[in-house]
Amino acid sequence: MSQQEDRLKEFIDKLKRIEGEVQLLNEEKKDLFSDFKNDFDPKVLREAVRSVKARIKLGDSVNQLDEIIEQLESNMSVT
Repeated sequence: MSQQEDRLKEFIDKLKRIEGEVQLLNEEKKDLFSDFKNDFDPKVLREAVRSVKARIKLGDSVNQLDEIIEQLESNMSVT
């Protein structure tokens, strides 16, 4: 085997290992939400996590997000 083939095999092996670990972590995450479904609605909990992640990602722009959401809520509310 050439050095390039060896490196490619190493890459593939590492990628497969990482993908396996990601799958295990995703299963653990699913189980975590399941464990708390009697205390919290899983849909609400997932959305809360997603919302917090988005707010963290936005950083200083989170104030603008809050303003837009406030306007959308006041203009889109169903009566």
